[in-house]
Amino acid sequence: MDKPIASPKITFKTIIKSMFNSALKLSLFVFISIVLLLTVRYFTSPVIALAEKETLLKTFNQVLPIDLYDNDPLTDTKQLSNPQTLELLGTENPITFYRARKNQQPAGLIFTTTATKGYSGDITMLIGVLPDGRVSGVRVLKHKETPGLGDKIELKKIPWILEFNGRSVRAENEPRWAVKKDGGDFDQFTGATITPRAVIGAVKKALMFINEHGEYLYE
Repeated sequence: MDKPIASPKITFKTIIKSMFNSALKLSLFVFISIVLLLTVRYFTSPVIALAEKETLLKTFNQVLPIDLYDNDPLTDTKQLSNPQTLELLGTENPITFYRARKNQQPAGLIFTTTATKGYSGDITMLIGVLPDGRVSGVRVLKHKETPGLGDKIELKKIPWILEFNGRSVRAENEPRWAVKKDGGDFDQFTGATITPRAVIGAVKKALMFINEHGEYLYE
């Protein structure tokens, strides 16, 4: 009759050694992974940053034509974070104003603003304003408005957003900053008047702010 094979004796020292080896392998794996990630990030970050800058500039050029300025507005900025000032623009979040210049003279301001009274929530817009207070362009960046109704604020749907081009807010025309249903100059959408009202109100508020603080924003 064969003798039973004896099981290897497991000691505390063996357990510690096994745990140490496992921990060492895991640490080595983590270290190699981190090195690889950092290496990839090192080589790709400049490419990603350049792509993001180009995308942002393309968006800027939709609201302020590139031939109007010769500086880099991404590096010429002014940020507003004072709660009382931001309240005038209807937001609580800091706003960055990108300043366009030509021959070192003011050529326009580019900034985002939010219409908080949209039918389905906030509507984020990018606005370009010339030094004399006229709108050079408005584009909707983000919204949750109803497809087929409120989403007509998007340029790819209809050209309604272009109605802002060249407009300014002055004492004599302030009442005209409304949809035609309310006695204003702007077209409304069939079945979705709330959305254009919100956008018009937000752009008007932004222009009134620029009228009062424009010179400061270029300093």
